[in-house]
Amino acid sequence: MKLHQTPRPTIALVTGFGDDYLQIGERRVSRTVLLAPGLVRDDWGASRLADLSSEDFAAIVALDIQILLLGTGPTQQFPHPSLLRPLIDARIGVEVMDTLAAARTYNILVSEGRAVAAALLLDPAGGDRHANDTGAPS
Repeated sequence: MKLHQTPRPTIALVTGFGDDYLQIGERRVSRTVLLAPGLVRDDWGASRLADLSSEDFAAIVALDIQILLLGTGPTQQFPHPSLLRPLIDARIGVEVMDTLAAARTYNILVSEGRAVAAALLLDPAGGDRHANDTGAPS
């Protein structure tokens, strides 16, 4: 029995990861990426939470979303509330989690047709994770 719908082909899903990359469909990205239905922007923001600005988040307001999943690298880190002010003012919810949890959650929510985006920061140092699969539908 199939428990999820296969999303439209134009929706990119995170299909795998390694020490210093995310696999988005057939594409490998090694820098911070912003995902939303119909959008893969791998030039979004800085690679570290401390280097992001409120302007980075202001660019997300133009997307037609209700929630942003913020993946903060290998561990969950909370941004200063002033960084999120543009999203708060636009009534866009923000959920903060580690990057792999955010990627998995994004896959689920976007597959359900939810108005969601994910800003996924990668650990520039690599970390000690091993290559793996996120269990995304193919």
